[in-house]
Amino acid sequence: TLDLTCRRTPCFAKFSEMEEMVNMEAEINEVQPLLLSVMISSTLQFSFIGKKCEILQDMNRHLEAILKEKRALRKRLIKHKCQESLPIEATFHKCIVELLTEAVTFIEKLESHLQSIRSIPQIPHMMNNMDITLSKTEVLMIELEELTEQILKWEELQKEAYSN
Repeated sequence: TLDLTCRRTPCFAKFSEMEEMVNMEAEINEVQPLLLSVMISSTLQFSFIGKKCEILQDMNRHLEAILKEKRALRKRLIKHKCQESLPIEATFHKCIVELLTEAVTFIEKLESHLQSIRSIPQIPHMMNNMDITLSKTEVLMIELEELTEQILKWEELQKEAYSN
C-alpha cells in the first residue's frame, strides 16, 4: 500500500514550478518599462515621421529616376570624350562608375529603410496586441497562483489523511 500511495513526481517539482512563475513575473516586470518607453518615444517622434517620410520619398523618387538612367550613364561614361559623353576626363570615368555602384547600393538600403518607415502606422495595432497579450498573461498567472494554492491545500489534506 505504501508503494501505491507514493507520488511519482519528486516533492521539489512544485518548488521549481513556483520558481518558474517568479522568473516569468520578473521577465514581465522587465518588459513593461521597455514597452512604456517605446510607446512614449513613438508618440514623441510621430509628428516628425511624416515630414521625414515625405523627404525620403522625394529622395527615393529622384534616386529611382537616376537608377533608370544608370545604363545610359554607364554607356556614356565608358565611351571616350566626344559629344555623347559627359564632360569628364577619362581618368575619372572609373571613379564615376564606382560612385554609381555605391549609389545603387545606397538606393537598395534606402528602399529597406522606407519599408520600415511604412510599417510605422502598424505600431499602434501591434502595441494594442501586446497589451491584450500582457493582460491575458496576467490572468493566467492569477489562475496559476490560485491553482497552486489549491494543490498545496489538497496536499496538506492528503498528508493529514495518511497520517491519521
